[in-house]
Amino acid sequence: MVEEVDVLVVGAGPAGSTAARHAAMGGARTLLIEKRSEIGTPVRCGEGVAKRWLDEVGLEPSKAFIAHEVDGAKVVAPDGTVLVVDEARAGNECGYILERDLFDRHLAKLAAKAGAEIRIRTTAVALLQEDGRVVGARLEGMGRTFDVRAKVVIGADGIESQVGRWAGLERPLKTRDIDACLQYTLVGVTGDPKLNEFYLGSWAPGGYAWVFWKDTDTANVGLGVNLSKLRDKAETKTYLDRFIAAHPHLATGETLEEVAGMVTVSLPLERTGMPGLLLVGDAARMIDPVTGGGILNGCLSGKYAGELAANGARDGETGSEMVSTYERTWRARLEESLYRNYLIKEKLLTMEDELINRIIRAIADVGLERVSTHEILAALRKKHPELVAEFAAFL
Repeated sequence: MVEEVDVLVVGAGPAGSTAARHAAMGGARTLLIEKRSEIGTPVRCGEGVAKRWLDEVGLEPSKAFIAHEVDGAKVVAPDGTVLVVDEARAGNECGYILERDLFDRHLAKLAAKAGAEIRIRTTAVALLQEDGRVVGARLEGMGRTFDVRAKVVIGADGIESQVGRWAGLERPLKTRDIDACLQYTLVGVTGDPKLNEFYLGSWAPGGYAWVFWKDTDTANVGLGVNLSKLRDKAETKTYLDRFIAAHPHLATGETLEEVAGMVTVSLPLERTGMPGLLLVGDAARMIDPVTGGGILNGCLSGKYAGELAANGARDGETGSEMVSTYERTWRARLEESLYRNYLIKEKLLTMEDELINRIIRAIADVGLERVSTHEILAALRKKHPELVAEFAAFL
């Protein structure tokens, strides 16, 4: 059996659902498939996002998927020095705390309302390729195997993207380009629920620990440790339990949920498409290498890919020109920050606690109007001029 659509989207996470929505809005016959039986589960996410990017991807903030709103964040050095920044300066993981499963379902509903067809428990098992281009995929679902021919396939199947591997676009990951993450949702914790918390240094070597508030006494508490710093993945639990025990406002909490997973902290793929195929979000390795956050980048790249796929399906241009336009579009918006943050991530792998303490103290002492290259360098130049040359290259 062979079916035909304009756009086939593999994976119904934020990137995939956003791609399907915008493809359908552009008039394309769109099929969105998800291998699991329920969109949005299991949750593997800290659930923090910035407020300011919702407009950019065409989303209205809604209590349907927002659990809590924060005013900013405090960044805590290993010696306990605290730097408080407001939400506008705190980066892409601070502003709203999501109910991530409800958020994913909300995006899927928007795709469906735009006209996309959704099929759960449906898995891609191979790409269909002819004459150097992708022309669809072989799917398994509901006890049958069938082919879907599509003018454009969008791969949104996450960090272990099969679609990218089948297309020859994926490259092997280095150990230093993966973080092992573990998070508990704790109830009965205390603190300031208006400020998320980020802890640097040896609490989570090569990464950081976080406290994302979901209510006045409930928070997601987790950490990511660079895989190169671990003897085995189980050691992540040792780090998290030690971190919680050392902070009295967290140690009173009881665990409601535990989630674990791997996050890529690599550079994005060198090629994120080929004729008939575009990769979005985590499948294209667009995760922020410093924060490990990928929701914003997934939604943005999904929007770009969906719009281009719809245009290509309508105009008959789904080859190299579509791919080139996609590459130019997402790179213009995201590439500089991804590459800069990759260099910062590499630097963090080698930084001792005392150096982190000096940097945070310098920034806290001087005070910043906003977190920017210029402001950070100015703070370091005033307090520690010897550090400026070392950090200017990537700050």
